[in-house]
Amino acid sequence: MVQVGDVITFKKFFTTEDVRLFTEISGDEGSHHIHPDEEGRLIVQGLLTATLPTKVGGEHNVLARNMNFEFIRPVYTNDVIECKVKIEQLSEEEKKYVISSTFSCRNQRNEVVLKGGFSGIIRK
Repeated sequence: MVQVGDVITFKKFFTTEDVRLFTEISGDEGSHHIHPDEEGRLIVQGLLTATLPTKVGGEHNVLARNMNFEFIRPVYTNDVIECKVKIEQLSEEEKKYVISSTFSCRNQRNEVVLKGGFSGIIRK
């Protein structure tokens, strides 16, 4: 079980195939997700980037109730994004735990690309 103050860190390398699959699933077919820029990169969909903090929720069986995202700068294919999730609150109730966290995601140049938070419950 996570504790208040825990910081969970992990990295994700985004590929062209990730963007292609997410485009197919989501229908988000903006030209910047389909046609590479002058450096051969695609822009990763914001909501695909926003799946990073949900990894923590999945690992700890969090049923999300609220999620907020602030998209700071674009993420490109071949970027390595490090996501840090900090557990801010955790309280025990009769049949569940109530959890809230904040997160920040940075690219390989240490630039913040996404930040926000989520809250939810963990069933006992």
